[in-house]
Order: sequence, then structure tokens, then C-alpha cells
Amino acid sequence: MEQQPAAEIARQILLGFDDYREQFRLITEGARARFEQAQWQEAQRASAARINLYEEKVSETRNHLLATFDKAPLLQVEYWPQIKSAYIEQINPRFDDELSETWYNSIFCGLFSHDCISDGTMFIHTTRPSARARERVAQTRSYLPRGDLAGVLEQILDDFAFSVPYVDRVGDLRRLLTQLNDSLPDWVCKDPELTIELFASVLYRNKGAYLIGRIFTRDEQWPLAIPLLHREGEGIVADALITDEAEVSIIFSFTRSYFMVEVPIPAEFIGFLKRILPGKHIAELYTSIGFYKHGKSEFYRALINHLASTDDRFIMAPGVRGMVMSVFTLPGFNTVFKIIKDRFSPTKNVDHSTVVEKYRLVKSVDRVGRMADTQEFADFRFPTSKFDPDCLAELLEVAPSTVEVQGDTVLVRHCWTERRMMPLNIYLENASEQQRLEALEDYGLAIKQLAAANIFPGDMLLKNFGVTRHGRVVFYDYDEICFLTEVNFRHIPPPRYPEDEMASEPWYSVGPNDVFPEEFPRFLFADLNLRRQFARLHGELYDADYWKSLQDAIRTGKVIDVFPYRRKGEASH
Repeated sequence: MEQQPAAEIARQILLGFDDYREQFRLITEGARARFEQAQWQEAQRASAARINLYEEKVSETRNHLLATFDKAPLLQVEYWPQIKSAYIEQINPRFDDELSETWYNSIFCGLFSHDCISDGTMFIHTTRPSARARERVAQTRSYLPRGDLAGVLEQILDDFAFSVPYVDRVGDLRRLLTQLNDSLPDWVCKDPELTIELFASVLYRNKGAYLIGRIFTRDEQWPLAIPLLHREGEGIVADALITDEAEVSIIFSFTRSYFMVEVPIPAEFIGFLKRILPGKHIAELYTSIGFYKHGKSEFYRALINHLASTDDRFIMAPGVRGMVMSVFTLPGFNTVFKIIKDRFSPTKNVDHSTVVEKYRLVKSVDRVGRMADTQEFADFRFPTSKFDPDCLAELLEVAPSTVEVQGDTVLVRHCWTERRMMPLNIYLENASEQQRLEALEDYGLAIKQLAAANIFPGDMLLKNFGVTRHGRVVFYDYDEICFLTEVNFRHIPPPRYPEDEMASEPWYSVGPNDVFPEEFPRFLFADLNLRRQFARLHGELYDADYWKSLQDAIRTGKVIDVFPYRRKGEASH
């Protein structure tokens, strides 16, 4: 009799997961029609809805359990190893079983405090075998050119046809063939065993659709991405053919929105991506296709494994100390941990709840490759021995309500994780002249692309931007971000009298949302040389009318193109 409630509770948890998966699938499935019909704003809404779906369905399932079962056994933590055991039996035949473990964890955490977390009651470590006899080959389409690359490219466009025709199919094929020949050694193109393998489902994001796969011979392989665009009123364009691993990696960057892609067997697709992008962590790949909660699970497992297998200790992150957030890191683990300080600098007019709100906002907006994705965690517990004493002392001083020492354990009640990058101010100090110019160019582009996506960074200081391993400039400090359309951009009015310019206070009124772009040069650059270089590259950012024109475009419903790859004849965006 004892076993029955455990099996039924497990079944109800799994039914909740099935409901979530079905809704997730329906939103994802709609991506093709949104692309074909150029419904760009609808695509952005669908993306945000799919992100919010997880928490909505977890909450529904939790409430259903509380309404259906007696508090005993449901709320007796010692009963949950039986529930877990029954759940394992029920998920064993599934093709998305790793995701269902994460779902179970979310339900458990919704019912109990994090003090109850253990491997006996939930899946801290996965119970899924890493390789199974029943797993099929990743769902792909293979093409053997046998010397006829042009014919194969034509076949690919036939196989991945849309209800909208190509604008210039012949021209596209010619361009793709040229790019393929240019990017691979001549002998590879002539290899009789050369194979092109593409994932059978198209990946959709923003205004683009992507064919993703690899090109391989017996000895070598290259990743392959073919981005497709829909030019409204004209048709589809096969925009590029990319085989460079760094460029394909950027397409899957942590600074991008999540792809919509139909993936019947998630682990197989992730395995396929991992083979073509070995530098990407599995957590990042799961997140890139919308399974961000499972990305968190994989991240957490990697973190506890790293701490258990190395002598690495937490230290304060290098760079200027933040006025709102305190940031620490593990030197051997490419992540920063950000906590909100108990007291902010007097110059900051935000409170704790506003900061939380702004960090959560970043999850659901289009990050256009210019904002780092974040993961929010509650109740991290680490051994005290894993903290550098100076780091722990600083965290306890600035955030005693968030960081607490409990015996030989440090409890971090609330934090965000983000990819670690070199702060732009530090990068510029050590950069060559050429690197400095490229970084300044990309810094201005980052601000412009965020603005065009209706995001105003607020605090645009160099220290709030980082440089990725691919040399891209990315914004990562979100306590002052807002929608661009909420800002009132103004010109500084001319002084009424000569004395006005000498006064310590401005001679004009300043509202809470007022921003004066003419003040940016002095505010952003203490170094006069940098100030002059940036003005030459992006001087329009100092003009209120430039910002107002972007606001007008956004208000008319325009969704801009920001390409995550180099297009012919232009620098990478």
C-alpha cells in the first residue's frame, strides 16, 4: 500500500511535465509559420512566452499536487526517495528523460526549502546513462557530393523549401558555392568521401532560419551553418555559408536569444552540436535551444564537479568594484557570480527589487548578441574552505543578508551567474592600437544594436561592458537598463546668461528619465585620446536626435536585423 501514493505522485509530476512539453512544442512548432509570414513581433512574443512557460507550468503542477494529495506523504521529505524511485521507473523509456529529471527537481524545490536538497530526494546527479543501446543516430540528412558540390547545394535548398519562394535562388547557390570553395582546402572539395550532414529540423531565431550541420571527410570535419533570411515582400535569401568554428560558435552564443527548433530527442541533438562545437559547454547548448532550466542543472553539476576535483577557490572578480552588485569568481571556471549588495552607492537611485526585476527582464528580451545571458540561483551552499578569506570577508561585509557562514558551509541565498569576460576598461588599457580601435568600434556597435532592439543600457561606462574570447564587446551590468522608448532624450538648452555655464547646478530642469547625450563624451572617457577616437567612429551617439530617430522606428513596429555572423563585404556584427 505504501508504494501506491509514491507511484501516483510521480505520475502526476510527469503529467505536469508532459503538459509543459506539449505547450513548449506548440510554441516552437509555430516558428516556421512566423518566419514564412514575416511575423517578427509575434516571434518575439512567442520567445518570451516560451521562457515564461516553465515557471507557469511548475506552479500549476505544484498547486495540483497540493490540492490532490494529503500533506502526509506529499510534504514529508523522508518519503521522497520512494517518489524519486517510482519516477525513475516512469521516465526510463522516454527520449527526453534528462529534461524530466530537471522538471522533478523544480517541483521538489517548489514544495520544500533548499535545506532538504539531497541526492536521495532529487536528481543532483543524473541517473541517465551517458550512452544507451537504444539511442538512434541524430536525426540528420546526409549528402554525398562526389565532386558535384553545386548539385548538392541545390538539393539542400530543395529539401529545406518554404512556402515563400527564394528571391534569387540561382544567385544564392552561386554565392554559397563560392563561399564553400573559399572556406575549404581544394583537395577536400574533391574528396570522393566528402559528406555534408544537416540536422533535419530548421533552427529559427528572430528574423533568421538556420540550417546547421557539418562537412566531413574520413579524417576531418568542419561545422556548417547556412543562415536564411526572409525579406518581406520579396522572399527567402540563403545569406551565407559558414564553416568557421569560431563563427558558428558565435551563432550559438550566450549573448543570443534562444533558438526555436523541433528536437524529438534532445540529448542526441545536443550530442550532435557538441561534436561540431567542442568548445561549447553542454549547459550552454541546452540553453541555446530553450531548455534553459536543464542548462542550469548541467551548469550546477559542472560547478560541483569542478569544486570537488580542483583546489580552485572563489576570489573577487578583477575590475572596478560595482556600486550595486558584488562579483566573485573561480579562476579555473569561466563564470562570475553576482550578488546584490545590502547598501548601494548614494549615486544609484534603484532599490533591491528593481535590480532583481531588471536582471529578470534580460532573460526575456532579444539580447541581439550584446547582453550576457544570466542564470538565477537560490541557496547555493559551498564549503568555507573553497573561499579565499579576503573574498569571503568582503562578501560578508557588503551583503550580510545574502551571504552567511553556517559552520563550515557558506550559504549564498541569491545570486546570478554569467559568463566571465575581461572588463572593457581593463582590455583597453592592455590593448594594441589596432585592438583598441576594433574594441571601440564594437563598443559603439553594441550600444547601437541594443538601442535598435529597444534596450538602453543606462550606465554605459566601459567597466560595465566585457570582451568575449571572440573579441566581441558585450554588456553585462543590468541594474540601470530600461526600454529605449521609456527614455526622454534631450539637447542641453543654451545658457540664459554667461554665468549659467559656470554654475555648479544645471540651469535647466532634469526629469527622472531625461538623458542628455551631449554629456556622454566626458562621462564615458576620461582618456582624451579614446574620447576623440570614439567620436570619429560613433559621434552620432552624442546627438539626441539620433536616439529619437531610433525610438520612432521602434514605435512604428520595426524589428531590426542584427546578424550573428559576418556578411559578405562587412565586419562581423
